[in-house]
Amino acid sequence: MDKSLWLLMLACALGTFLLRALPLIWMRRHLLHRSISNGTEAMPVWLTVLAPTMIAAMFGVSLVPANPGISSWFATMLGGLCTILVWQRTRSLGWPVCTGVAVYGGVVVLLKMIG
Repeated sequence: MDKSLWLLMLACALGTFLLRALPLIWMRRHLLHRSISNGTEAMPVWLTVLAPTMIAAMFGVSLVPANPGISSWFATMLGGLCTILVWQRTRSLGWPVCTGVAVYGGVVVLLKMIG
């Protein structure tokens, strides 16, 4: 592998770590400073909005296929539709994601086998 690829992977890993670690470290210091036993009462609003915002950003990026074509758009639409339907039924996060990924992968494989 090229050195630039390793540096890019390191930067991505560091960025991912910091996105998770910095709010945790900040919240620990914040709670110690306020010396509150129940941390949910002192949680700032921006921290409760951070996770859903990051998930929405990743969802928006994943809606556009890497190789735009009819088959990839069809697989994306069908996978997204199945994800929404399973979420409406279960109201959980794990099953809809697994279903959407499985449907997307299944459609891609089937379309490659057909054409």
